[in-house]
Amino acid sequence: MKFEYTGRHVEVTPALRRHVEEHFSKLDQIFDDSTASAHIIIEVEKNRHMGEVLLHWREHTLTARDVNADMYQALSRAISKIEKQAVKLKKKIIDRKQSAQPLSSLAPDNGSVEAAAPAAGRIISARRYAVKPMTPEEAVIRLGEDSNQFILFRDADTDRLSVLYKRKDGNFGLIQP
Repeated sequence: MKFEYTGRHVEVTPALRRHVEEHFSKLDQIFDDSTASAHIIIEVEKNRHMGEVLLHWREHTLTARDVNADMYQALSRAISKIEKQAVKLKKKIIDRKQSAQPLSSLAPDNGSVEAAAPAAGRIISARRYAVKPMTPEEAVIRLGEDSNQFILFRDADTDRLSVLYKRKDGNFGLIQP
């Protein structure tokens, strides 16, 4: 695990480094690879000692912060918070892998290769419509006479294509681009 230290208004002593690295030795078993990196920020403001730990592992970032009168105590409590988060994250990853459905249950038993499922919907060309210039009122009359659910027409006033359709409530809907 790689460590990076930042001291704000305080010198990062070798004793503080040793203290942090001893506490992180417990977490080495959780982060089994060497890709984990920790950024420890130590800050002193008046009589408050703040310890903040940012741990980056794979695509996850764990963060903990603690304020105390003693710097060692603040760092210990922040690291214990990180430890709880790490255990929870690792348990979540393991549970996700173990609850996954094995590939053998997805494959067919009999060894035959089944045909792929057909595509969701096919486009079937029914017929061509003559797009005639008419007003929306004329389109309502024509749609009332026909058994179709919609009519496509060119609006005589605006010279744009429009769609008139029958609604379930008995009225007509007009779509104009």
